[in-house]
Amino acid sequence: MLSDEAYSKVIDRILSGGADFAEVFVEERYTNNINMIQGEVEDSSSGKLLGAGLRAFKGTKSIYAYTNDVNLDGLMSVAERLRAVVGQDVDRDLSLDFRSQEHSDVCPVLFLPQEISKKEKVSVMLLAYEGASTFSDRISQVVVNYLDYSQNVWIYNSEGVRASDRRIRTRLAVSAIATVNGDKEVGFYGPGAALGFELFNKIDPRAAGERAARIADRMIRAEYAPAGKMPVIISNEFGGVIFHEACGHALEATSVAKGASVFGGRLDQKVAGECVSAVDDPTIPNAWGSANFDDEGTPTKRNLLIEKGILKSYMIDRLGGLKMGMEPTGSARRQNYTFAPTSRMSNTFIMAGEHYPEEIIAATDYGLFAKSMGGGSVMPATGEFNFAVNEGYLVEKGRIVKPVRGATLIGKGDEVLMKIDMVGNDLARGQGMCGSISGSIPADVGQPTVRVSELIVGGRS
Repeated sequence: MLSDEAYSKVIDRILSGGADFAEVFVEERYTNNINMIQGEVEDSSSGKLLGAGLRAFKGTKSIYAYTNDVNLDGLMSVAERLRAVVGQDVDRDLSLDFRSQEHSDVCPVLFLPQEISKKEKVSVMLLAYEGASTFSDRISQVVVNYLDYSQNVWIYNSEGVRASDRRIRTRLAVSAIATVNGDKEVGFYGPGAALGFELFNKIDPRAAGERAARIADRMIRAEYAPAGKMPVIISNEFGGVIFHEACGHALEATSVAKGASVFGGRLDQKVAGECVSAVDDPTIPNAWGSANFDDEGTPTKRNLLIEKGILKSYMIDRLGGLKMGMEPTGSARRQNYTFAPTSRMSNTFIMAGEHYPEEIIAATDYGLFAKSMGGGSVMPATGEFNFAVNEGYLVEKGRIVKPVRGATLIGKGDEVLMKIDMVGNDLARGQGMCGSISGSIPADVGQPTVRVSELIVGGRS
């Protein structure tokens, strides 16, 4: 790391071209990845990433450049290029007072990834493999992935911000394949957290493997789902991926500032059923998407997005805020220094309601229970989506009667929000990687069990 004075020189050089704002983001990251197939380690990799991203604003225009040369000469060279792009020389006498921002660490870590041997990590993976492979004789293949990384960031800008943060992430992902007569079904479970190796004091690797295998085993024996419009009950935890994809992205300034969101200009308007409240909260201790500061150095905060059906806020980064005339919400994120930051979700979820899940099922005469969600596609501008159901069940006369497979959920995010008529009290969150224009980032999705009064289910009639 360079001195405060050195970063001040870099920022001053950018501003001398007439920029309104300048920023330096420095990152150092250590990553470990181990892949296991059928109980044998197939490959293992580790690496170090070190670099810096420099950004300039002129009005609402942004210019971004990055380099892996983090010495003063290297940064000054990039700053000179930004200055030249901005366009005009401005004489100024700049003296920045970089003041550290006090904060309490929302993600304390006991065991740093780099302090844990590969042997210990593999032992955890073997437990997950054993849990999945021994669940049923129909399980034909098990793939286990272990990931951890340790990231340190330092952020300086022309408004005197000096922020630093350490982000530790650990994740175990299990994919189990069940096979019957050449037919295959996949079950997946991938818990993770902003923790070190102590994650495995909180989750049971063997149970994680069993969960992935259970999904595959049940679905390989299931009938195909019926098609048509019907009530759909979506389970908690990773069921929240629909809200994340179909609604959450449309609440980011990335979409709203461009006029490409169905929720643009709708603050304080009704956008969901009265039983629906939703938040984005990067301050949850040790949650997968949590951080002390965002990637612009803004302290993170709990952001109430929807309150009892009324739209209350967007997720806003600095540039998006300039375009929208609104203050940043600590929502700027990026994959690494090669990406400019933009507004992104962190831990985003529908809040708990008042109903027990059993009540919701009992109140449904006929419909689909989507126990586990898979991948899908979304049109952010319209909110139209298509999601696979990894584990589904048919509901008849208030009871789960049988497993069904091959179902997809088809709809529009804003319409689905309005059709949620029951919300459970069993809030849980699941972990995933979210992709957007600033790269792939860890994000929590979540919700309690919810019922959508009517949704198109793709299946076999």
